[in-house]
Amino acid sequence: MLHASPDPAVIAQVRFENALALFDEFVHATVRHPDAAALRGLERRFAEHVLIQPSYWSQIKSRSRQIGERLARQFEQRCRKPIGWMDVPHGDGSPPAVMPPEGDEPPPTSSQPRDDDERFIVGLVLTYYRRHPQKARSRLLDLLGEVLTTPPPTASPPPPPAPDDDQALWLKSRSGVAPLKRGRP
Repeated sequence: MLHASPDPAVIAQVRFENALALFDEFVHATVRHPDAAALRGLERRFAEHVLIQPSYWSQIKSRSRQIGERLARQFEQRCRKPIGWMDVPHGDGSPPAVMPPEGDEPPPTSSQPRDDDERFIVGLVLTYYRRHPQKARSRLLDLLGEVLTTPPPTASPPPPPAPDDDQALWLKSRSGVAPLKRGRP
């Protein structure tokens, strides 16, 4: 017996509504009485929470972008929902479930960025790679080779200070300074 595949327009609508429900859960878990300014900041934080750009979240909300299969699974994982949750309607009128506190997030996999700094670096490297794939690959491999072959720094004590020699100290400090230009009288 063949099963008819779900209508893509229906799936898109269900995922859209569920994404908004996840955002509502995030808002309720984060602030008690959100105002317009708080909501703007929360939209950015929600986008970061589900590991997408804030502009992408804005496009999803305005329906100029749809949530595909991979992104639906990402939303589920990041918001602690079972696989397939995004594809099933949940409009039962019950209040949103409160998400666990921010610090209690599921541990990211080794290939996912853990924080804003890592997301920035990954985005930077990916942008460079997309513009210059061969050059980026070569340079990244060079950098990895340097990091992997360089021995870790040892905690050796600093060298002892040189004996006091005022003349040597004066000459050393003077060597890096350009002479002042004299002004006209």
